[in-house]
Amino acid sequence: MRTYLLPVLAGLVLGGIVHIVTTLAMPQLALDNAFVRLSKLGPANSVQFLPDSTPEEAIIPRADPAFVNAVCRYNLDAGVLKVRVPTSADYTSVSFYTRRGLAYYSLNDHAAGQRTIELQLMTPAQRAALPEDEEIPRADRLIVESPTTEGIVLIRGFVREPGNRARVRERLANVSCTPES
Repeated sequence: MRTYLLPVLAGLVLGGIVHIVTTLAMPQLALDNAFVRLSKLGPANSVQFLPDSTPEEAIIPRADPAFVNAVCRYNLDAGVLKVRVPTSADYTSVSFYTRRGLAYYSLNDHAAGQRTIELQLMTPAQRAALPEDEEIPRADRLIVESPTTEGIVLIRGFVREPGNRARVRERLANVSCTPES
């Protein structure tokens, strides 16, 4: 019995280590991640609507069918990005993700307290290069710092009833995600 105990324990420990390393490495090694799938929809720094999700096919995993989803795949190498999102009557949210899918900022229309969410997206280096403007108080200027130069802005509008889907999509058609001049 004792002769089998050490190899069995070693096998279990080695199997556990391989399992943990594989689980942690897969998101980094995946070739067809969400960023790659979204890049097929259109160019960077432009807004694209996601097709409605079905159980068989979804561009982003676990997309809620009660929302209209739009994305802006951004690249901050060219400069600061200005994001403008008109809110819907029910609920609108804007979420920011890195290229690897790490969420780093989120805002909804209730927290913004305005009919339009307007913000500037930039890297920490671009923010440090901003001049200190005494005429514009910091509270009036919403700045989001991106930890990476590439990422995803996900805009979601809630559809209370299926008949309102076209109305919510029409409202979100005015979303802009453009480089600032």
